[in-house]
Amino acid sequence: MQNLLISNLKNGGLITAVGATNALIAHLIELAGFKTVYATGAGMANMNFNYPDIGLVSMSEMLENTKRIIDAVEISVIADIDNGYGNALNVYRTAKEFSKINTAAIQLEDQVLPKRCGHFDGKKIITSDEMCGKIKAAKDAIIGNTLLIARTDAIAIEGFESAIERANLYKEAGADILFVEAPTSIEQMIQIPKMLDCYTVANMVEGGKSPIISNDELEKMGYNIVLYANATLKAAIFGVKNLLNHIKQTGSTKDAEHLMISMKERGEITKLSQYIKMQNRYKA
Repeated sequence: MQNLLISNLKNGGLITAVGATNALIAHLIELAGFKTVYATGAGMANMNFNYPDIGLVSMSEMLENTKRIIDAVEISVIADIDNGYGNALNVYRTAKEFSKINTAAIQLEDQVLPKRCGHFDGKKIITSDEMCGKIKAAKDAIIGNTLLIARTDAIAIEGFESAIERANLYKEAGADILFVEAPTSIEQMIQIPKMLDCYTVANMVEGGKSPIISNDELEKMGYNIVLYANATLKAAIFGVKNLLNHIKQTGSTKDAEHLMISMKERGEITKLSQYIKMQNRYKA
């Protein structure tokens, strides 16, 4: 099966990967004209389990939700597999299972188990040797042409130079794309693509440790992929809270149409007419 992410990377330009917590959000991203969905581990933990991003969701739970996202769209899906849910053998199984569902890329990080959000304090990381072993296990396990993104969280623990050193080691171990998480300044952001001879990822986290930089500027810096991992999640929560406040204050959803989509649009998004046509076609 063709991996559209590979084609888009080869064509050049910045790929905007917007985060999805479920299949419906993924489809909205596709309808908006984006070419890549980011199946966000943090967002899925928040939205589907009401857990913080501290490693409480299992591999099988993430795999099932990612499969639903992939089934809902025809564009590329990058899957967040955290730290692979264990040691190198766990990574082997994880990479095999996620590649079997036609994931365009899987993202593996060098945090210990349990992990936490890359923009939280208190992170811990494994040795670079252990991470390189995990990368080799993932590459051996991958079925088909799924790419491997190797992420390092070393800036917060060992400093910027160590993070760059680790990233280069991860490329040597077999990573296809490098992701240096949570740079703390524009200067660091500028240096990352220059110091890594590989495709690179930038992560725009509103309220996080990194500066928010426009897509145009990120492309000029040399980044290949930008993640907006949880912007849709936070927007959805904001919208629901506004509606709940309206109901609480007025005792009704009357005059709340501006806070919701219409029934017609809801049916269009979920392809209601298409499924009714199919139902009629298969009637006895």
